[in-house]
Amino acid sequence: MSANTKSEQQARREILDAVREYAIQFHGQKENLGRIPYAGRVYDEAELVRLVDSALDFWLTAGRYTDLFETRLADFLGVKYCSFVNSGSSANLLAFMALTSPLLGERAIARGDEVITVACGFPTTVAPILQYGAVPVFVDVTLPYYNVDVKALEKALSPKTRAVMLAHTLGNPFALDQVAKFCKDHNLWLIEDNCDALGAKYLINGKERYTGTVGDIGTSSFYPAHHMTTGEGGAVYTNSPLLHKIIRSLRDWGRDCVCPSGHDNFCGHRFDRQYGELPLGYDHKYVYSHFGYNLKATDLQAAVGCAQLEKLPSFIEKRNQNFRYLYQSLAHLSDQIILPQPYPEATPSWFGFPITCREKGKRDAVVAFLEQAGIQTRMLFAGNLIRHPCFDALRAEQRGYRVAGELKTTDEILTNTFWIGVYPGLSEQQLEYMSQELHKAFSAGN
Repeated sequence: MSANTKSEQQARREILDAVREYAIQFHGQKENLGRIPYAGRVYDEAELVRLVDSALDFWLTAGRYTDLFETRLADFLGVKYCSFVNSGSSANLLAFMALTSPLLGERAIARGDEVITVACGFPTTVAPILQYGAVPVFVDVTLPYYNVDVKALEKALSPKTRAVMLAHTLGNPFALDQVAKFCKDHNLWLIEDNCDALGAKYLINGKERYTGTVGDIGTSSFYPAHHMTTGEGGAVYTNSPLLHKIIRSLRDWGRDCVCPSGHDNFCGHRFDRQYGELPLGYDHKYVYSHFGYNLKATDLQAAVGCAQLEKLPSFIEKRNQNFRYLYQSLAHLSDQIILPQPYPEATPSWFGFPITCREKGKRDAVVAFLEQAGIQTRMLFAGNLIRHPCFDALRAEQRGYRVAGELKTTDEILTNTFWIGVYPGLSEQQLEYMSQELHKAFSAGN
């Protein structure tokens, strides 16, 4: 062998060293004072190095980085099982569909069963319920928490209620102790849509727990706007071995086999069992126990996630620090705006800073002013989901969903609320500018 011949490890090391240098030189975080986004990617050379390291394997589906990412995210959250998927929306779909599995027996959600939720949020918390043929029952939210009105839960309850599926709004946990008790008292499933609240905590029975880990199933999103990113990507997590088995089956085409992709006969029983009416010994890799999907993410995404996960604690702290800065600087505008508040038992992991204008009709003028000043704003997602075009046919036919009580606060948020960013990439100079422009926006004549 030639003295100049390199081993694979040497060649890989040189490539990754070059990537690291490239990333430091050309991917440094650049501050853009001309435009202040509501969210964005925060990364350094570590993400690019791991991304290229994964690419050099050319293992284009789930592999070693996926295994590592799932293990480390589960360890961070303190849960037993975690499944990496291709988006937060897919995570919500899997979480809900898992509860329809025949493996759950009498507790399985059937078409026509009811699921309590809110209309003030992102549509993919609700869409799986409707798509399956179950019935979302909408209850109101409260200010200044922007979360479910727990007093409305009992009013929404019916003999058909099987589950509660709620999101922690903008990183601010809903009253998790009360909602969990309601579900336990009535033998209901609880899905926590944790996509906007990764790293938030709630004090329950004297113990602080991460949101997403108290209910039966939790979900996360890793879209670039979120607390950490894998580009597209999400996760479903649970402490239940049975729910984990169902989630994995639904994620991986609905197959009954638990062998990882690329591994044959992991269980040792690939050709020796009877399934349904199939021939004895039919290949277990092609036995299907659910009508499933292919919602896996790639190892390239997981590699980025492994690097991001190491930064997650600092991301959470910086988000909360930015939130505190804005809260303190806007506190004396409380006669014009409703400032967000957490429950006493909650430790938020803020995704954004929600602002509700007390004066009706003021929101649109303030948003226009801020956007003109180069500050990105966002509505509180759907505001009131049932007022959107996708509900037109359901409303006309008076089917598909139910409203328990009035959605008075939901409609107030629809017309009076917006939010701005607190993501870790914001500098103190940008926060100061945001504060100054908000004060101008709320001054007389604007």
